[in-house]
Amino acid sequence: MQQAIGNRQSATHGVDQQEQTHDHPASLVSHPEATKAPLVLTDTYRFFLHEVIRKSGERVDWCYQCGKCTAGCPVAFAMDIDPARIMRLVQLGQKERVINSKAIWLCIGCQTCTTRCPQEIDTARVMDALREMAWREGRLADKEVATFFRAFLSNLRRYGRIFEPVLVLQYNLQSGHLFQDADKAPLLFSKGKLLLRPSKNSVSVRPIFKRLEGQHR
Repeated sequence: MQQAIGNRQSATHGVDQQEQTHDHPASLVSHPEATKAPLVLTDTYRFFLHEVIRKSGERVDWCYQCGKCTAGCPVAFAMDIDPARIMRLVQLGQKERVINSKAIWLCIGCQTCTTRCPQEIDTARVMDALREMAWREGRLADKEVATFFRAFLSNLRRYGRIFEPVLVLQYNLQSGHLFQDADKAPLLFSKGKLLLRPSKNSVSVRPIFKRLEGQHR
């Protein structure tokens, strides 16, 4: 009887060891991710967080990762890093990953994330600030979107409001898509959707551009 009990305890001990090998956290030490050193928030990391807060005017550090911004974002499916993770990476000071991501360029500024945020953080404004930082450092992860931004702002500054024929032409020339959407022009003209003459609001808009340029010098 004692021998049978001893054999059973020995077998049970073997099972326990097997379970520990597969389930115990100690077994994760051999995992490649577990061997990485923990992230330490140095002054460099904190500086990036505070810089984003300063430029955007939004308390990014208040985000507690509820995920509502990502759940409501209409273009999150196309992003390499979703909005909630962008916010978390900013909190952790991961400047290189954020500035080099395509997500900040794919944001369409629809404000869905902003209206859904329980902390009332204007996430779309944070994305704007990140785009500005990336632009000034020449980190254009999505060059076609950046080309459109450049053409859009140039068009707005020149005419005071968007003049679509010149905008499309300028973008197509700069992006290399010479005849993109050219077949849609006749229909748009016939429907009165494309103006033949530009707006004359440039006089009132140009001082705004000059004032903004002066603030960033």
